Amino acid sequence: MRLKYIIVDDEPLSQRIIEKYAINIPSLELVGKCKSAFEAMNALFQLQPDLAFLDINMPNLSGMELLKTLKNPPLVIITTAYREYALESYDYEVIDYLKKPFSFERFYKAVQKAQEKYLARDAIAFSTPIKELPKKYIFVKSEKKLIRIKLDDILYVEAYGDYIKIFSPKEMTLVLMSLKNIHQQLPSERFYRIHKSYIIAIEKIDLIEGNMVKIKDAEIPIGKSFRGAFFDLVKPQ
Repeated sequence: MRLKYIIVDDEPLSQRIIEKYAINIPSLELVGKCKSAFEAMNALFQLQPDLAFLDINMPNLSGMELLKTLKNPPLVIITTAYREYALESYDYEVIDYLKKPFSFERFYKAVQKAQEKYLARDAIAFSTPIKELPKKYIFVKSEKKLIRIKLDDILYVEAYGDYIKIFSPKEMTLVLMSLKNIHQQLPSERFYRIHKSYIIAIEKIDLIEGNMVKIKDAEIPIGKSFRGAFFDLVKPQ
């Protein structure tokens, strides 16, 4: 059993220390290194690691803020120079909290905890014969009615005051809901937030030109703070 892992840390020295320690543990396999939380978002989506070594103090978006955005996070071991986030981090079910500088022995102990947790998850999955089917639709409340909307029909979602507009090829549905709440209901592998006011269906993109995404007749802006992670997501392989 090998755990695929990524390192999320803006300090090259810290990355090298973790990699150096991990080389001595045959059950670990490095699949990616990230210098920011935004890079990590893309790596988590693309690489699907089992484990992340996550720093907290990073520019623009901290490790704690990244944890708060993840719907299905991997196993996480915090690596940081700061003690004060230890208690808060366990609200997000992190495996362990390593304060820099940490020894190989302390690092190995944290990895062992991650391996035990991973094996426990596997055992539960193996003993559960019912497989969850991919979500095909959501229900939203509009004008005192519950409306079923197929995920395949959604082109994009736009914030509109206290409401959102859900656009499909045939109609627009106005819903009393925040963009954050609808984002939590939509599968992250299919829908991506590219602006504080817009979520788009990745498979519905017709064209990206400059800082605009074109879907059918709509031109949707790419927000500055979302730009880097979005272009990493869609760049040609």
